[in-house]
Amino acid sequence: MSLILSSRSQVDAFIAMDIMAAAVAEERAGRDIAHLEVGQPGMPAPTKAREAAMAALRGGNTVGYTEALGLRALRERIAKMYADVHGVTVSADRVIVTTGSSAAFLLTFLSVLNQGERLALADPGYPSYRNILRSINIEPVALEGTLAGGYQPTTELLAKAREDGPIKALLAASPANPTGTMLTRSHMQALIDDCAAHDATFISDEIYDRLSYGVKPTTALALSEDAVVINSFSKYYCMTGWRIGWMVVPETMVRTVERLAQNHFICPPHISQIAALAAMDCEDELIANLETYAANRALLLEALPKLGFKDFAPADGAFYLYGDVSQLSNDSVDFAGRMLREAGVAAVPGLDFDPVRGHQTMRFSFAGSQETVEKAVERLSTWLA
Repeated sequence: MSLILSSRSQVDAFIAMDIMAAAVAEERAGRDIAHLEVGQPGMPAPTKAREAAMAALRGGNTVGYTEALGLRALRERIAKMYADVHGVTVSADRVIVTTGSSAAFLLTFLSVLNQGERLALADPGYPSYRNILRSINIEPVALEGTLAGGYQPTTELLAKAREDGPIKALLAASPANPTGTMLTRSHMQALIDDCAAHDATFISDEIYDRLSYGVKPTTALALSEDAVVINSFSKYYCMTGWRIGWMVVPETMVRTVERLAQNHFICPPHISQIAALAAMDCEDELIANLETYAANRALLLEALPKLGFKDFAPADGAFYLYGDVSQLSNDSVDFAGRMLREAGVAAVPGLDFDPVRGHQTMRFSFAGSQETVEKAVERLSTWLA
């Protein structure tokens, strides 16, 4: 008998990771590649974070299991951050440390949605949302946002989606991946109120919180105690490979998430929690990183339109530009492949984020060094000439 794979395991590939793998293969063959594909900061974890991890290991710390909800000291420090940065009082009891934000999404979906129920989310959007949902037999419902609306969900799009059945949850991202757009306070409040009126859970992806350029993001915690907020140490704190994130949930949801976390993950990585706690006191380094992103953003916003890329979403936050490439190609996957092979520049086709319209869009990450972004612009200029 041959192995039979489950139907729910047959999710789409994460194209950004496929592009990264292809770029690494090019590098193994001796080529120099300018990486604009993945949302990975070009800077290492903050100095104090690395020092704290090394000190724990040298000191004989067992680095064993922690509570499933995470180290109490880290949960308290995250709660303090919300008070210091957003002026919002959050009980540490509602803060749950997770194995990256990916685990937080899975725990949230399992907690608030039953098999076969429907969750609405914006297209374009982070592809793993859809794929995680499908792998646990929950239906993702695409809300096709517009460039004029920052590709964000609206109450009008939600109303239209409900014509085909109840929507049990809405997932909104601000700042968003791949677009970098943000919800205003009033826009977020309208979505929260709409969810409350229809007995739906509002889930707020805030993993790019504090990565913004001129406008401060709003946290859903300032507007509702019933929202589920998901965040991460990967982006602002430059700790992608440490796989550490967190979620803030309503008080009545804590024990449910705890039971799921105990069984799915046991606990978040102990050494990563130690490093994350120290990272939260490295503001000078983190602000300097943000200044690098801002300079990279300005460089790309000036250069890319001159090269034929157009109609970029307003990149008010995160570290991405998402724009139209239809003047250059109507097959973004092919275009991304040729860009990598012929120009030595890695970027992600929009089809990763929008299965319907993404054939004519691309996402460029400016999370790397300024040298990387300058090199990419120079190579694209030569290639497209």
